[in-house]
Amino acid sequence: MKAPLDPPAGLHGDDTAYAAAGRWADGSNVRFRLGRAETIGGWERLTAEPLSGVCRSIFPWTDNAGVLDVAFGTHDHLQVWRGGELFDVTPETDFSPGAVDGAGSAGYGTGGYGVGGYGLASADDYFPLTWSFAAWGQHLLASPRGQTIFAWTNDTATAAAPLANAPANVTHMVVAPLGGGYQVFALGCNEEVSGAFNPLCIRHSSIRNNTQWSTSESGSTAREYVLTGGGRIVAGRMCGPALLVWTGDALFLGTFVGALNQPWRFERVGRNCGLIGPNAAVIVGQTAYWVSPDRQFYRYALGGQPDPIICPIRRDFAEELAASQGDKVFASSNAEFSEVRFDYPDRRDGYENSRYLAVAVAGPDAGAWHRGIMARTAFVDAGPSAYPIATTFDGAVFLHEKGRSADGQPFDWHVESAEIYLDPERVSLVRGLWPDFRSQAGPVRVDVTARLHPQDETPITAGAQMGVGDPRTDLLLSGRLFRVKFSGSSAPTGARIGRPTFDTAPAGLL
Repeated sequence: MKAPLDPPAGLHGDDTAYAAAGRWADGSNVRFRLGRAETIGGWERLTAEPLSGVCRSIFPWTDNAGVLDVAFGTHDHLQVWRGGELFDVTPETDFSPGAVDGAGSAGYGTGGYGVGGYGLASADDYFPLTWSFAAWGQHLLASPRGQTIFAWTNDTATAAAPLANAPANVTHMVVAPLGGGYQVFALGCNEEVSGAFNPLCIRHSSIRNNTQWSTSESGSTAREYVLTGGGRIVAGRMCGPALLVWTGDALFLGTFVGALNQPWRFERVGRNCGLIGPNAAVIVGQTAYWVSPDRQFYRYALGGQPDPIICPIRRDFAEELAASQGDKVFASSNAEFSEVRFDYPDRRDGYENSRYLAVAVAGPDAGAWHRGIMARTAFVDAGPSAYPIATTFDGAVFLHEKGRSADGQPFDWHVESAEIYLDPERVSLVRGLWPDFRSQAGPVRVDVTARLHPQDETPITAGAQMGVGDPRTDLLLSGRLFRVKFSGSSAPTGARIGRPTFDTAPAGLL
């Protein structure tokens, strides 16, 4: 008798054996595309030379000649990749190296409220140093958290320099595009009149003039706003024509209205849905995806309201996220596969990013989650680069979704089903498996476990290694509930798993 294995797309690891029966339960480095599980792409090194420091932010852009530049912000350097070389453009004045790890309260997020005086910028010691980047024309604007905004004018022999008249202390910086006035925003910064740091203060430069920040100069369109509700600004993102600003507790929507006295209007569109860290939000189209301080996933589309995203593999993330390291959570997109990915530090591995969760946000696989073990401190989607770019703790820079190995070395992957009933009325004897693999690279191991009851502590196991083109593998085990695991670790490695079929026979009533 033939019994096909055909679980729906997506992992459902938080359910019990009965509740998750017939689904995929666990996996690492395996995504779901068009309803089927397949190994993620590999990665290759972009630079032979490692970065100086621990990178928390990446920003690719092109200059007016179409040359690709990639900025990397580490805890103690600002570097730019161009034409196969790394250049150190770290500011020589007004920049202080920051911390690698968070040292705030024992809670999650951006440290306990009140860490650092109200009238002072948060000291670097409390947070791992992150950078906010944006392009101003062909030039780079870069702002290390809690410090001023720097400008780099595309000369690899010249360091970035402080942007004239910008606030001295800035939590996060964004640039509103032409449709939004073409202005530089300082989110969480020094008030203009008092000079005191206000964690809820927003200031922007004049339209098309990034060095005019005074609101009193003749003809100036620079303005200042203070958000309501308490807390502190964590980060902001441009979402189409709108500016989204997150505090630790809320989401604000900034709309360009063009009025001379108040060019922008800010309104709160959600509470209890703040941002866990400055890199924990990403925009796809005109929808934002992020992680809140309570380790919940959210999305927000313009015109709507923040909505929690159901995640059937959230438990490990919520329980194992390293305390005080929420600022390291990194959200990124992968346009090729319509995915949003969240890299995070798992306390079982230490204090550094070591694992990720990802979800398909569009197409036939929308809502399908997968996860993996992979240490990446920062990640950015392709475009204008040809491939996504990511960094590691030791400074390696990789192009992702390229090749089928880990820079020429093996990488581990697996996907495992929850318990499956081959026959709910009888004990089944499994005699073998007919594989259904496509694009197989390297051997794929198949392991099957069998139980009579979900709570049985000692299951029966059988497994075999399958080479490319093997028509069948022989197995011999009996039970009522079966769990199947496909895995690999070679260079190259990978496979797309279609509809493998068990060769079974009845083995009696229970």
